[in-house]
Amino acid sequence: MKKQKILLVNKFYYNRGGDCIQTINLRKILEANGHEVAVFSMQYPQNIESGYDKYYPSQVDFSGGVKAKLNAASRIFGIGDVKTQFAKLLKDFAPDAVHLHNIHSYISPVVAKMAKKSGCKVVWTMHDYKLSCPSYSCLHNNKPCELCLSDKTAVLKTRCMKGSMVASLLAYLEARYWNLKKLVKYTDTFICPSEFMGQMMMKAGVPQDKIFVKNNPILERKDISEQKKRVSDYYCYVGRLSTEKGIETLLKAASELPYKLKVAGGGPLEEELRKKYTSDNIEFLGQISREAVVDLFSNAMFSVAPSECYDNNPGSVIESLCMGTPLIGAKIGGIPELISEKDGILYEPFNKDSLKEAISLMATKYTEYDGVSISKSANERFSSQNYYKEIASLYGV
Repeated sequence: MKKQKILLVNKFYYNRGGDCIQTINLRKILEANGHEVAVFSMQYPQNIESGYDKYYPSQVDFSGGVKAKLNAASRIFGIGDVKTQFAKLLKDFAPDAVHLHNIHSYISPVVAKMAKKSGCKVVWTMHDYKLSCPSYSCLHNNKPCELCLSDKTAVLKTRCMKGSMVASLLAYLEARYWNLKKLVKYTDTFICPSEFMGQMMMKAGVPQDKIFVKNNPILERKDISEQKKRVSDYYCYVGRLSTEKGIETLLKAASELPYKLKVAGGGPLEEELRKKYTSDNIEFLGQISREAVVDLFSNAMFSVAPSECYDNNPGSVIESLCMGTPLIGAKIGGIPELISEKDGILYEPFNKDSLKEAISLMATKYTEYDGVSISKSANERFSSQNYYKEIASLYGV
């Protein structure tokens, strides 16, 4: 049977964040399984070569001057070269299926409409809550919020899109224009990387039969030696240094404990947190390479995922488990679905004392966890081949 030709769409095409990494990895997975794969993204200096760059629409910038902002705003509604460039690629590549990732704002859901109209199967992986929440995050005042699930005007009342009325109005208009009724009609299947995400989509109005729940895969595997001994004296955090990730709650807890914490990642709070919390027991590593992340997880006593937002399917949790490293996770979003008593501990988010208790407990019992078993189970659960087997049918025949 001839393998389907798949067109992947994401707003950026470089190692920028989870959506980009998953798009890049999915291309490798599909090509390894005999598919011909094309990519559609926005022109951007840091994009990696895809072979389809000539089809990319021009770059838009929401932080530029008035003219740049107006141009960017028009992109949201599918106005400009995004339609002409996507039409060219649909014609020249003739895909059987179009697999969407993060497309709002910089690409536009107009591509879903065009793909469906051309006769393609349309599959869409959810990386954030944009279809439920105009501001993506389901956060208001740095706390989880579900007001927009039933009333999109809430984004105007709370101004929770960048704290700006203009940005919130634009997000509201986008949600009204690309409403769920339209997007459900254009999309055959929404892939939700967590049950929690699936439930949020249904609360927002997406029919259950349009939702397929499957964790994101991990491309690289690392064998954990049975002789491996965890002799390190640290635990770690890997991720963005921003409020919704719960990093300051972790640092407050860590500063009151005798165990060494290594923090890897950058973000808007990095400079402030370095000044406030660097000590003998807290070390900031900044942005580190993929190889360094693997080593950091592999040698840590345990890791911590202290999110204070509806984290969907955090890669840091999956990475830690695949390295055979137990972890502590906040009981929020999709995190509890990833952690069992065999590989970690859950604690109450926003609660420093609950986190301190979990860290103290884990520091005394981390050697009781079977790293080999954790790694083997996680690598099977999140393997690229298992992922491919489950989603291949979504592309049609």
